[in-house]
Amino acid sequence: MKNIKTLIATAVAVLATGAAQADINIGVSLALTGPGSGLGIPMQNYFKLFPQSIGGEKVNLIILDDATDPGKGAANARRFVTEDKVDLIIGSCITAVAAAMTDIASEAGTVQLAGSPVGVPAGKDKWLFRLPQSNTVMGSAVVEHMKKQGVKTLGFLGYTDAYGEQWLKEITPLLDKAGIKIVATERFARTDTSVTPQALKLTSANPDAMLIVASGSGAAMPHMAVVDRGYKGKIYQTHAAATQDLMRVGGKAVEGSFVVSGPAVIAEQLPDSHPSKKQAIDFVQKYEKAYGANSRNQFAGHSYDAQVVLEKIVPAALKKAKPGTPEFRAALRDGMETMGRTIFAHGVMNWTAADHWGYTNETGVMLKVVDGKFKVE
Repeated sequence: MKNIKTLIATAVAVLATGAAQADINIGVSLALTGPGSGLGIPMQNYFKLFPQSIGGEKVNLIILDDATDPGKGAANARRFVTEDKVDLIIGSCITAVAAAMTDIASEAGTVQLAGSPVGVPAGKDKWLFRLPQSNTVMGSAVVEHMKKQGVKTLGFLGYTDAYGEQWLKEITPLLDKAGIKIVATERFARTDTSVTPQALKLTSANPDAMLIVASGSGAAMPHMAVVDRGYKGKIYQTHAAATQDLMRVGGKAVEGSFVVSGPAVIAEQLPDSHPSKKQAIDFVQKYEKAYGANSRNQFAGHSYDAQVVLEKIVPAALKKAKPGTPEFRAALRDGMETMGRTIFAHGVMNWTAADHWGYTNETGVMLKVVDGKFKVE
């Protein structure tokens, strides 16, 4: 009898182990502290609303703080692939941190679904897909708006890191084509608490408009600095600034400014003909039911879209392999490349083997800050 009980106990243990191995494990690295926390916390908030199972399999989210630090993000990615044996990585919401994670995910043959518009050299994004729109896509919307506003000269004030560098690199040819000249270029670090010297140089150049490339609440400080120095021209912000933090911190200084965004932030203002209206409203209703009116956020919308992706590709991947295997990870990547036209809260996505950005130039929506709220232009 004792031997029978032992065999039964062993069988139960084996079955339990098998069930655990069938779970889908997802490693999530976000800036929950540090200067990027205004982006990471909203993403984490939506992940708290994530389904507990997809395709009939339990989903485990392993969420770690990368503290807005590329080194910490790389350490998180290394833990995900060596200790947690995850099937997919999501993160980071900070471009420089996501970039530090990319080689690790690629070496492990694990999809990285970045929450930031991270760029890598051509041919190195086999395992990297992006939830945010590319800077080129969003830059196209910004430049078109500038043309309509009669802008001929531009001042650039952006982060010294990858996000700022990529915006400058990608928008410059668009500006050249539109006949808009950059007359002053200044940089600052995410951790800087003042940009007074840069603001003085930019205002003395007196461009028709300024483009500030920063994120979350950190986008308000440079904006306020140029206004405080008497700048009266038009001020533009990127999609990383499309959060309520811009108005909360910037107050009256950001009134009348222009911000490019994905459609999720202004769901109700979208025309009925907009393909993303239904998904955007679904995201807003779910998020604000949990976190209160006007809590919606560009980055929380990316977490919602991650759910859209997984609910579409996981059932097909499960038919090819079991979670926890290289074959399953490869099936997830193949599923993303072949999932076809998919409606996100942030636009229409169509990843392919040749395009791991996926969004079209029609994705960007230009907003204006009016009475402390975003209004569609």
